[in-house]
Amino acid sequence: MGQAQRPDRRTVLGAAVLGAGAAALGPAATAAAADGGKGSGAGRGRAVLPAPAVIAHRGASGYRPEHTLGAYQLALDMGADVIEQDLVPTRDGHLVCRHENDITGTTDVADHPEFAGRRTTKTVDGTEITGWFTEDFTLAELKTLRATERIPGTRPDNTLYDGRWTVPSFEEVLRWAEREGRRRGRPVWLHVETKHPSYFRALGLGLEERLAKLLRRYGRDRANSPTFLQSFEPTSMERMSRLVRTPRVVLLWTADSRPWDFEQTGDPRTVADLVTPEGLEWISGFAQGIGPVLDLVIPRRADGRLGEPTTLVRDAHARGLLLHPYTMRNENRFLPADFHRGTDPDAYGDAFGALRAYFETGIDGIFADQPDTALLAAEDFRRDLGRG
Repeated sequence: MGQAQRPDRRTVLGAAVLGAGAAALGPAATAAAADGGKGSGAGRGRAVLPAPAVIAHRGASGYRPEHTLGAYQLALDMGADVIEQDLVPTRDGHLVCRHENDITGTTDVADHPEFAGRRTTKTVDGTEITGWFTEDFTLAELKTLRATERIPGTRPDNTLYDGRWTVPSFEEVLRWAEREGRRRGRPVWLHVETKHPSYFRALGLGLEERLAKLLRRYGRDRANSPTFLQSFEPTSMERMSRLVRTPRVVLLWTADSRPWDFEQTGDPRTVADLVTPEGLEWISGFAQGIGPVLDLVIPRRADGRLGEPTTLVRDAHARGLLLHPYTMRNENRFLPADFHRGTDPDAYGDAFGALRAYFETGIDGIFADQPDTALLAAEDFRRDLGRG
């Protein structure tokens, strides 16, 4: 794999969007296309992604409890270009969709007296957490739980749906994507994250091999598959590059942070090192994109307002890497201060203005909790760019 994979990177969103000319052309210079592949999971014909693409963050998590089939379905019905899943394992080795292996705040596990004894304290990636964890449950046991809203104080309306859906396995999601792809006549794009891969590998529950097996089974293991793989641990994507050809994205947290796999192996590099031209060149040897936190694209000033864009978009595009930054949310508390509206932190601010600012940097896509808002903003941006 490695450097020999560079041409495949360009098939993900199209050569006009990626590569050295991307910054000059802008993210919406063309509609980007990739072959759908021959597997049943990939669909047939051409799998088209616009630029900027809208990635439904954990599904339509602004409206439904995250990582439920209800959140995924609503996001797809809204028109989201890509649907995200985070993967953690069960005790018996199944992959399930949860943002974290700690399910205390996203299920009704605390209401199940039969599992009271499973509550424990663990250290995950250096952080001590007390709660219930997926790796202590079989899939059958997890299926007796119901999903709940993670941030009910901010999104009280979402609590209406507490208890409506179970925790989905990733194989359920793949089957759902197959059904929806057949019904719609086009593939359903997925964005799949390996969560805490070093932690789980140490427990004998390695994620990558299990994920690769499912990708191969459902025809999503090819360079032109309608799927992105992602991880905050670069070595997880290196490992995936040896197992499947599915496009890979390295997620990046704040500049002063270190990926946990680097912490474990003594690699001194921080994210600040990875976003230099040299760091991006290294990433391009095994991945096709990066997923930076939005502050790496446009930093916030001390007063919380947006500052000047960095050179990250230009530098990444120059090395053939696409950018899928995260995460846009409509609520004031999550927006830059210059896009707040009113004083209620949970009221919607000027999300359209913030999205416009990020799109103007040339990013190739964005993760959004409210995909309908991001889709409208992307449509406006492409229309206005075309007029120019």
